[in-house]
Order: sequence, then structure tokens, then C-alpha cells
Amino acid sequence: MDALSDILDSVKLKAVVYRKSSFTAPWGIEMAQDSNSQFWRLLKGSCYLKVPGENTIKMDVGDFVFVPHGSTHRISGKLNTACVSALQYVKALLSGKPLFQGNDEETILIGGHFEFTSPAIHPFVKSLPNVIKISNADTEVSQSLQFAASFITNEVSEEKIGTKIILARLAEVIFILMIRAYIEQTEFKKGFLLALKDTRISNSLKSMHESPEKEWTLKELAAVAGMSRSLFCLEFKRLVGETPLSYLTDWRILKAKEILGTNKENMSEIALRVGYKSEAAFNRLFKSKVGETPGSYRRRGTS
Repeated sequence: MDALSDILDSVKLKAVVYRKSSFTAPWGIEMAQDSNSQFWRLLKGSCYLKVPGENTIKMDVGDFVFVPHGSTHRISGKLNTACVSALQYVKALLSGKPLFQGNDEETILIGGHFEFTSPAIHPFVKSLPNVIKISNADTEVSQSLQFAASFITNEVSEEKIGTKIILARLAEVIFILMIRAYIEQTEFKKGFLLALKDTRISNSLKSMHESPEKEWTLKELAAVAGMSRSLFCLEFKRLVGETPLSYLTDWRILKAKEILGTNKENMSEIALRVGYKSEAAFNRLFKSKVGETPGSYRRRGTS
């Protein structure tokens, strides 16, 4: 499995697609800060999206905008239009008196959100910017993205057997394709996404992901990357933001949390699976990283 797939599998990406929304000018909605990542795709018309502290983004038909950290943002048909809160908009919709339903220019949007079970522990999630725009470009990944998005639009328009599951799976595909497109269109100077593009560092990440139980040394990881130990350590720290062994520790803790939440293996077996021969050492490290013992974490997760 490639490094990104392994990461997404471990942070347990989940996706939800919202209904299509139609607005007529003037209109504007403000989304509050959220723990989830939001995405929007413009189906008709034009609109503007603004995340505080970032440049205003003009969306054209087919464009995607991704707000990875759930930042507060405003979406409106025109610049500087007064906005209502998303809560106010939804309340009006549920009451049967939807807002922004006039006879002027129509805008149609579809959106959704992504959830991560462990967003704080992995540098991949941290490395994403506050807002990403993916234009409707003539590239292979963009064409795949547009195809998946069209499939979602069709499913939302006419609910059929299995629509909910199809939408969730397609939205997960949308997430991965947006990341692919972002990596392709962006020149990175540093950061975890550049580490994924660097074959040498990516190979070392892949090896740690696949075999967290192995007693990795810096020499062995550097050999996997095809680099000298000193150069490997410098490049890994520059791109990933932490040392190789620190990353390995964090990855082992992430895998341990995953195992604790899904099976009933005893602690010594779990410790071995994530690279610790001593259960006591595993318990101490887990508590220092998570703030509670593995046993307490398991009980809280199943209570």
C-alpha cells in the first residue's frame, strides 16, 4: 500500500455529501468553524468563497474548493454580500420557507464534509493549507475528479437503492482525487505532501507503515530510502517536520489506538504488533502520548 493510502486508512476517513443547494442573487451563507473538513463544487452560476486571512476565491462551474481544517468561511453570489449563518439557512429550509429563492441569477452548489478519527496525530492532515481550490483543468486527475463529481450529482438528484453508501464512498474518492490534483498543481518547498512526492522519503514512510513492529534503526531506514544516514535524517526532518524515529513512534501509537478500538488482543500482543517487546514500556509510552493508559483508552472507546 502506498504511504497516503495507509495514512488515510489509519485516520479512518469518513465522508458525507449534502443535498444540492440552489440560490438566487443576492445570497450569502457563513459556515461556522467545524471539526470536519468541508468541500464545495459549483454546478451552475458563479460565486465567491472567503476564508478569513486568505485570498477570496472566485469559483467557476466545475471548480472544487476544499476547506481542510473546517475554518469559518463565507460563500456568496457576489463580493461583500451580507451573509446569514448556515444554521439560520437550514432552519428556514426545514420550515418550508427557504431563503434566497428569487427570480435573479441562479447558483447551484453541492458540498459535503470529511471526518478524521485522529486528525491531530498525523502531520499529513496538519500540512494541508486552510483552503484549496481545484480548477476544472484538462488533466487526467481533473477528469477523474469531474467524473466522480458528476456521479455524485446524479445520485443526489435521484435517490435510489444504496444511494447513501454510494455517496459516502464516492466522496472518499473525491477526497483522494482532490489531494492528487493539489499535489500535481502545487510546487512544494517543504512539508509532508512534498515528502509523499519524494520517492526516497516516501519509500521509508511506506516501510514504517507496513512494518511498525520491526526494530527499525536509522541506518536501515536510510538504506530503504537509498540515502546516507545523515542526509536521510536531514531530508526527513525538513519534509515531515520531525525525526524519523519520532514519526515512527507516533505511527506506532496511531496503529495501537486503531487495534485497541477494533479487537480484544491482550496488551502484550498489541505491544509486539507495534514494535515494543515490553508491555510496560508500551504502556508508559502510550500514556505519555495519549494522556491515558492503553487499557483506559480501550475501555473508554467501548463503554
